[in-house]
Amino acid sequence: MTTEIRHIVFDIGKVLIHYDPNLPYSRVIPDAAEREWFFANVCTHDWNIEQDRGRTWEEAEALLIAEHPEREEQIRAFRKHWHEMVPHAYEDSVSIMEQLIEEGRDVTMLTNFASDTFREAQVRYPFLNKPRGVTVSGDIGLIKPDVAIYETHARSFDLDPAATIFIDDSLPNVEGARAAGWHAVHFTGAEKLRSDLAAHGIKV
Repeated sequence: MTTEIRHIVFDIGKVLIHYDPNLPYSRVIPDAAEREWFFANVCTHDWNIEQDRGRTWEEAEALLIAEHPEREEQIRAFRKHWHEMVPHAYEDSVSIMEQLIEEGRDVTMLTNFASDTFREAQVRYPFLNKPRGVTVSGDIGLIKPDVAIYETHARSFDLDPAATIFIDDSLPNVEGARAAGWHAVHFTGAEKLRSDLAAHGIKV
């Protein structure tokens, strides 16, 4: 007998809102090959994830500018133009989340996000205020797929892991949730999400 799902947890970036650093950087660094080099060697994924873990932008920028002083302007452009990296919501998956909330289901969010940019996103995208609550990695100094962040979220919101389903676009983050004893599905689009939820007894 499988446990009934009572808690639904959404990731945010690339599940509810679009995220793409290339959007402002196609203007900042017009040459595609140079831009690719810049993201591979300067403002890397590993560098950015530390802001999600709680490092300040000031510290993050200073670190890179010390290593690449000639690229100071391009480095500072990351935070300066961050708002352009999140240009729109995924209306179809947002509507699934809103429908679940309207039906009275328990919906929360768990996201790798810097504290300050998350607050900006909440102002721009008011639906991010609709779930019962959110765990923001930058607020607590933990990031997915570390099992500790899922355990912290479950404790904070009194979730039964066996009765919880998590939705994330990143496979490692899905695996992290499963390692914490949750059910988890890999998000690739709203239609697949509907069928994944239905397979767990949740029809939307």
